[in-house]
Amino acid sequence: MNKNTILGWATFIMVLMGLLLIGLGAFRYRDVSGWGFVAVGVGFFSIAWVFNALKGRV
Repeated sequence: MNKNTILGWATFIMVLMGLLLIGLGAFRYRDVSGWGFVAVGVGFFSIAWVFNALKGRV
């Protein structure tokens, strides 16, 4: 596996974890802690976006 493949898998895993955290925040924890799960999920999406942007440049 080269660097681009590893960054692609990392992006895929980060998007899945972001969706999981947003889903937990929206459906499982409906109180104030749900907002924290959603915020962390959005953070995972932003890191995945950076990984996707680095693909082909590293």
